[in-house]
Amino acid sequence: MRIGVKLPHTGTAVPAASVAERARELERAGFDSLWVSDHVVQPEVIESRYPFAADGRATWPTDTPYVEALVALAAAAAVTERVRLGTAALVLPQRNPVLLAKQVASVDALSGGRVALGVGAGWMREEFAALGMPFDGRAARMEEWITLLRECWTGRPAGRSTPHYDLPPGTIVLPTPAHAVPLYVGGHSPAALRRAARLGDGWLAQQAVPELDPDRLASEIATIRTTAAGAGRDPSSLYVALRLVASTGRSAEVARRIADLGRAGVDEIIVDVDPVDGDARADHDLLRDAAGAR
Repeated sequence: MRIGVKLPHTGTAVPAASVAERARELERAGFDSLWVSDHVVQPEVIESRYPFAADGRATWPTDTPYVEALVALAAAAAVTERVRLGTAALVLPQRNPVLLAKQVASVDALSGGRVALGVGAGWMREEFAALGMPFDGRAARMEEWITLLRECWTGRPAGRSTPHYDLPPGTIVLPTPAHAVPLYVGGHSPAALRRAARLGDGWLAQQAVPELDPDRLASEIATIRTTAAGAGRDPSSLYVALRLVASTGRSAEVARRIADLGRAGVDEIIVDVDPVDGDARADHDLLRDAAGAR
């Protein structure tokens, strides 16, 4: 099992200028991958339902700074050599897909082919409104734009005119990525699981550590693989990454459940570590040892 970690690019505990320094530290600590989350803007008060909490409430301060996801990955790419660099998850239907394809390809080229793109449909209506993007219809837009991203990554996408995007024929999008960028589709709704099975190179799951439920994950993974097989895809080729959301200091709790997660079909976990005072290497070694013993 791969052990990934969220790069501290959000909040006030770690200054924005130290994102690159933290990336170096986490690579030296032994983690396989660094991941960033995504909010471009937030409202003063979030009225939208947060899908990853039982009560539907987002509890973080909405004035929390977020260094933009792809900018943070570019900073990390510049100072690391080995770790994979991913988004967990980037809200695809609120971004211009051609510009996003260009940004991802650029970071991938600069990093020597280390980028993985995790995408989600989004849940915060207020953020879509601030960006001038419609919230309704975002699922259909996301499905079309997954295809459009891949076409742009060839360098010469076909022209198209659809209800969701007009791209003139003869458009050239360079540079191309240094490798085939894996695209992991997030979400836990039945529609999201079908989307991951049909369109993704894998599935990006998310659970909070206190409510960790390997049995539910196993059921969802089985659904994805069955759906993929029904669509004529090789279900064994689909990668499963799990973003474990927690306050810091829960590595021991995660380590105790790694065997259960492996049996459920999880290929990679993405954890939090203390961004200021924690011993990242100790966290990594604890998790690595647990993964090796399962």
